[in-house]
Amino acid sequence: MSAPLRLGTRGSALAIAQSQLTADALTAATGRPVELVRIVTSGDRSSAPVAQLGVGVFVSALRDALLAGEIDFAVHSYKDLPTAVPAGLYIAAVPPREDPRDVLIAKGDRTLAELPPGSVIGTGAVRRIAQLHALGLELQVTPIRGNVDSRIARVRGPEADLDAVVLARAGVARLGRTAEITETLDPMLMLPAPAQGALAVECRADSDLVELLAALDHAPSRAAVVAERAMLATLEAGCSAPVAAHAELAEGETGDEIYLRGAVISPDGSRAIRLSRTGTPADAAEIGKALAADLLDAGADTLMGSTE
Repeated sequence: MSAPLRLGTRGSALAIAQSQLTADALTAATGRPVELVRIVTSGDRSSAPVAQLGVGVFVSALRDALLAGEIDFAVHSYKDLPTAVPAGLYIAAVPPREDPRDVLIAKGDRTLAELPPGSVIGTGAVRRIAQLHALGLELQVTPIRGNVDSRIARVRGPEADLDAVVLARAGVARLGRTAEITETLDPMLMLPAPAQGALAVECRADSDLVELLAALDHAPSRAAVVAERAMLATLEAGCSAPVAAHAELAEGETGDEIYLRGAVISPDGSRAIRLSRTGTPADAAEIGKALAADLLDAGADTLMGSTE
């Protein structure tokens, strides 16, 4: 029997759930046993808002462990990854993506439109805060942190202090709590974060696992994420405004097509630029770069500059 492969994971319930799903899928596909190795990240040690902690705060410790040979591969929530992959590492697989949309969990099972003016709604993402403000529903939006369970408890628990929270549907689904969702939000109202709902399976670039882990790769999910992340990477240098993107694959007249929507929104929701691009999956990265260029041409740079 081969020794178990060491899969590095954060210690949160969601991280362990999605790492175990990946481990089980790899064992089913290849017969190789996998054991989880818990790694504590600096993001786990801090109570500061995510926006203050910076990009990559939840992944740097996992990547350090990978490069040091302490683990064989790691599973990340793809949206947490910085857009640049460190030298020596490789995203070997993007498994089938969960539903990338955001969801509302509210007291009284209310929908977003049913929340009365003045309702206090919590979320951790500046992207969601900006889009909630843009809806003009007279809601009080407050930034919150914590895992999925603790956020839901702030609405449904005995010490609930919020009227509603907005979360990624993927995390709620992976924890088996979709029955508590009040409303799945239409991307026209709440465009998701780039790569939301997707996982990234990462290993060392020179590892013999590159080929093995490829068994988990789902080409349509990878193409969608590549398009969204290319848009983000092209905008990121001067970007302090919320950025959102959602790519869908559909059958076109000459084969599959990617339809990519992107948006840059001011934090107070007063200004937004929303545009789209289409192309083939093979051109996913170029579609994302082109859409970012369109957004910049439409004034996104001025919008982003106004938030600094």
